[in-house]
Amino acid sequence: MSDSGQSVRTPKTALPDPVEADNIIYDPSLDQLREFSKEFETTTEFGSPSYVSDQRSRNADKTKNAVDEEFGPSDYAHIEDATEYAREHEMVCVDRRMGRHAEHSYRCRLYVPKCYGRIALGWAKLFKPVEEEAEPDFVTIQIPEWDEIAVRILPEEGVTAVLGSDYTGEAKKSFLRLFMFHAKRKGGLGLHAGSKRVALHDADGELRNVGQAFLGLSATGKSTLTAHGLWLDEGAGEEATMLQDDVCALLPDGTIAGSEGNGLFVKTNGLDAAEQPAMYDAVTHESAVLENVDVADDGTADFDSDHHTSNGRAIILRDQLSSAGDDIDLDGVDQVFFITRNPTMPPVAKLSAEEAAAAFMLGESIQTSAGDPSKAGESIRVVGTNPFIVGSKGEEGNRFRDLIDDLGVDCFVLNTGYLGEKSKDIGVQESVTILREIARDTVEWTDDEATGLTVPSSVPGMNIEEFAVADHVADHERRLAELRTERQVHLDIFDDLDSEIKDAVY
Repeated sequence: MSDSGQSVRTPKTALPDPVEADNIIYDPSLDQLREFSKEFETTTEFGSPSYVSDQRSRNADKTKNAVDEEFGPSDYAHIEDATEYAREHEMVCVDRRMGRHAEHSYRCRLYVPKCYGRIALGWAKLFKPVEEEAEPDFVTIQIPEWDEIAVRILPEEGVTAVLGSDYTGEAKKSFLRLFMFHAKRKGGLGLHAGSKRVALHDADGELRNVGQAFLGLSATGKSTLTAHGLWLDEGAGEEATMLQDDVCALLPDGTIAGSEGNGLFVKTNGLDAAEQPAMYDAVTHESAVLENVDVADDGTADFDSDHHTSNGRAIILRDQLSSAGDDIDLDGVDQVFFITRNPTMPPVAKLSAEEAAAAFMLGESIQTSAGDPSKAGESIRVVGTNPFIVGSKGEEGNRFRDLIDDLGVDCFVLNTGYLGEKSKDIGVQESVTILREIARDTVEWTDDEATGLTVPSSVPGMNIEEFAVADHVADHERRLAELRTERQVHLDIFDDLDSEIKDAVY
């Protein structure tokens, strides 16, 4: 039983009690964790610590879980190796609370070697401190200095071993992956998504509240759009409040339960103070932790540089992000947006429940440096734009369709990239305008002959006619026909996906 009072799995790590073990520093302060990594720190001009890791992104191709893959003796040996290492070396152990919802809140425990305190420092800032001693629901042991890279997960037991990687994102996702797995087991659906609450005046001048969720791969604009203030009239009582940035759980009652209650792990490359002022202020605050950002010896940070990687990151505190609210749970979702960078897609299209489920299964985007840097820029399909699904992917699509259909949620696909061969850029200004006016319910819709999709015929504050697919995509009829065939073939690989969803491919 956890300190949230719910029944949990007992992690089979066979580790000693960290409070009593001589080799484990239990729950050190943030200042102590920073001090443990002082020799690896470059202090920024803002007074914040900056670190450069050996691994610059997640190692998806070296990650296995015991639900979806055959888990043999060598896989269990990786977990045993991590456990044995933690018994014999000087470690830090940090407990944090993930989520606040009564049924979707978990105590998480991270073990890392003391000399890699910086990983625990960044991770600890993402989640809320715990108030009392108790057994954890989920445990991750991260051993960066191992001579082989391997991430092994026992979802039922709540245990993850991360060997050979010093990337903070591996620690973060090890817990969020399990958050989503257990959300599905409880009748909901884990989402790799941001969530926000918007209060604004509709076409009739009435103040309305709208709950929005954004599904997208890392570095496609999910964080930017989730945190954006939408240029609302705050003097008239309008506001946009960011609730979650990365992982949530869609529940049968329409609630979207959040996971990260204290901070955010955001991409910094190309961070612009003019376009993202709230995010820029939080990243440049002394409380942030920077990872793989180009920081000079004198502390000057260059967010336009990809000297270390194009996947530069920062852990920021919610308290320092002006667009972030006190809550992390959205009490009702009205609109879901699938973020894509498919160059044959219009800036936005409105989807039926079955089309939305097909979009969920297709998960079309462009590979980014956060996933596989060697393939950045290539077309990619990831179910739910969620690389962290554990269990049947077809069942995820069916569950998504059933939930949004029951709840009457409006769904859209949003292109945040280019039309055609980079002939027409769909920038932040265009995407924000579309989001704001959809929330206001001022967008007029029509059937587009070129794509077969429902697209805007007018968007207040934007000349939407300039973004017609037929005008920017060369040989669009052939390309779209080929794309539909590719999509149908792709959906056919999911045997347990409902035929109505397969038939709704657009």
